[in-house]
Amino acid sequence: PHPCPKIAGPPPGGLEAPVSKPVALITGASRGIGKQLAIDLAADGYDLVVCARSTADSPARLPGTIDETAKLAREQGADVLVAPLDVRDEEAVAALADTVYERFGRCDLLINNAAVGVPGATLENSTKRWRLATDINIHGPFYLIYYFCPRMREAGEGRVINISSGASVNPGFRRISYTTTKRALEAMTEGFAIELEDSVAVNCIRLELGVWTEGYAFTLGDVDRSDFEDPVIMSDAVLWMAKQPLDYTGQVVTIADLREQGAVRPKTTAG
Repeated sequence: PHPCPKIAGPPPGGLEAPVSKPVALITGASRGIGKQLAIDLAADGYDLVVCARSTADSPARLPGTIDETAKLAREQGADVLVAPLDVRDEEAVAALADTVYERFGRCDLLINNAAVGVPGATLENSTKRWRLATDINIHGPFYLIYYFCPRMREAGEGRVINISSGASVNPGFRRISYTTTKRALEAMTEGFAIELEDSVAVNCIRLELGVWTEGYAFTLGDVDRSDFEDPVIMSDAVLWMAKQPLDYTGQVVTIADLREQGAVRPKTTAG
């Protein structure tokens, strides 16, 4: 297991009674899509658990921390639990489930957003980099589903939204570990939808277009962004999916699919 910083405990004064607001947990929430989801879910009335490895005390090379995300979400009225987390660490995920239910008494929406894409030719990379992709992109979502969904099922209702990529069906993307793991995530979505039917809806958004994030800005610099969309498009998709009935489950949908249904806004342009 990979050690993680200690999660902040309940607020002073002891444990609070379960709250009426729905609670969403987002992995990969320090920047990019995860950060935007946190802001927009908070604005829509959710309290939040924001998870990532990048914190104010342990920043990454890329800009953004979950502390910064939490500040922006709190400005939208959310109660936010800042939860440093390495999704590869099963024990940390199990402990997080305990912490979330002690703090909020519920978790209504689990968003598996954290992922890693390993660049370079697969056979020229070390096997360690392959394991990095499988541990984060497959094992991470599995651990979160494993430790949170039984409690959702016990509560009688819950939703899981997995974030996949157009790379799952495009080997030409030339990142074999990413294609393999994202395709596996889609299969995991369909399998758990059957196993958890009638109580937890499990769906997947296959992001098939470029979304401008801090990661792109850091690596690409000042380039033409006209072909990139704003991450708010993913907020549209997640919020729509989270409001569907529980029998809407086992679906893997693209942004194009949702645009055709009028579920998300027309084409956006990165700011």
